[in-house]
Amino acid sequence: MSTIVEHSAKGLSYLSCEGSGDVPVVLLHGITGNARSFEPLMRALAGRYSSVAWNAPGYGASKPLTVQWPDTSHYAKALKRLLAHLKVARCILVGHSLGCLIAARYTVMFPGEVAALVLIAPAVGYLAQKGFLPAQVADRIKDLDRLGPEQLAAKRGWMLLADRIPNPEVLCAVQAAMAAVRRPGYDQAARMLASGCIYDDAANIEAPAAVLRGGKDYATAPENGHFVYASLQLSSKRPFFRIIEDTGHAMCLEKPGEVARVITEFLEAEPSPEPIPRGTLIPVIVKRASRVS
Repeated sequence: MSTIVEHSAKGLSYLSCEGSGDVPVVLLHGITGNARSFEPLMRALAGRYSSVAWNAPGYGASKPLTVQWPDTSHYAKALKRLLAHLKVARCILVGHSLGCLIAARYTVMFPGEVAALVLIAPAVGYLAQKGFLPAQVADRIKDLDRLGPEQLAAKRGWMLLADRIPNPEVLCAVQAAMAAVRRPGYDQAARMLASGCIYDDAANIEAPAAVLRGGKDYATAPENGHFVYASLQLSSKRPFFRIIEDTGHAMCLEKPGEVARVITEFLEAEPSPEPIPRGTLIPVIVKRASRVS
């Protein structure tokens, strides 16, 4: 089994897993996740790719940002510091949920450093002015105030999964990550979600870019992935879309092998002999990933 090792540098903690290939996969978690949310996926990728999963500022052992109301650029700059320390000049960047906002911003800010981009169950942001929390975001903070992390995890963890009677190990992993959120990191991430908007960045990404969505994702609106994919078609040299059946929002924990297979398929696909002209929108007709046991 591939060994996953925990490290800390530049005020950020992260996990690493050795694998094949020269270009590593860098994994960015969602608002109720952390680096350990990617452990099964890191092991599934290890046969072909090395990987690094960070704890975003204010998560795990990472120090929070010094900005009370950060935006995606603040997180992208923090990631830049970490990757520069690791001497990662070029990577495959994978975001999950809130991590997609950071991944898209990083790709726009540092385009030469991203060989390919993968957005899993993307959160899209609310495009609110800084200082204002939309009700959906304000409710997240109120729930954390009222219930605390552990009770919040017990009450809401199952909502990230595809099945009403989920795999106990997967549910435990989701709840453990949710129970580990802390202040002010969670509040900062929620504010970034409020003011963020992935669509503008997605429409300016030239790198090959994929969107993966769970067929039973009840945590994010199904149309999010389709709209992000439509934005990517305006600029990406190789846009890709896939629905993974029988997975919810936490698909990296539910079916890590299938997610790794689809990511590998995207990364290793042969370029189309006749590239689609930039700005040409393609109808969102997608091939669904095959079922796996």
